[in-house]
Amino acid sequence: MSETPSVNRTPQQWREVLTPFEFQVLREGGTERPGTGEYEHFSEPGTYACKACGAALFTSEEKFASHCGWPSFYAPAGDERVRYLRDESLPGRPRIEVRCAACDSHLGHVFEGEGYDTPTDLRYCINSICLVHQPPA
Repeated sequence: MSETPSVNRTPQQWREVLTPFEFQVLREGGTERPGTGEYEHFSEPGTYACKACGAALFTSEEKFASHCGWPSFYAPAGDERVRYLRDESLPGRPRIEVRCAACDSHLGHVFEGEGYDTPTDLRYCINSICLVHQPPA
């Protein structure tokens, strides 16, 4: 996978296509408050695409109820769909940030070893505001 995003915009161009809160989360690494996102309890079939660029990131097949306050997935739709960065913004608690591989937007974090009954030992904790649900064709 290339480390260079295929969708490139200036901050001003992103501000023209995203709301201020979408910009804060997707482009500045913010987060929505737990329990406030529209997809946390949403369970319709389909694909979850990046709100910033439209790239398909996750599917309803990998979504599960973690009860953590944000939508959770046990894997992305494909390994090449996301990229990972070490996040040391919380002292003493390093995390792995998840970004859209196509446009380098912040999506959330991935956690390992929490004991969920899923096919992987991972929980992709993703902000609803970063996603757009697309029903099956």
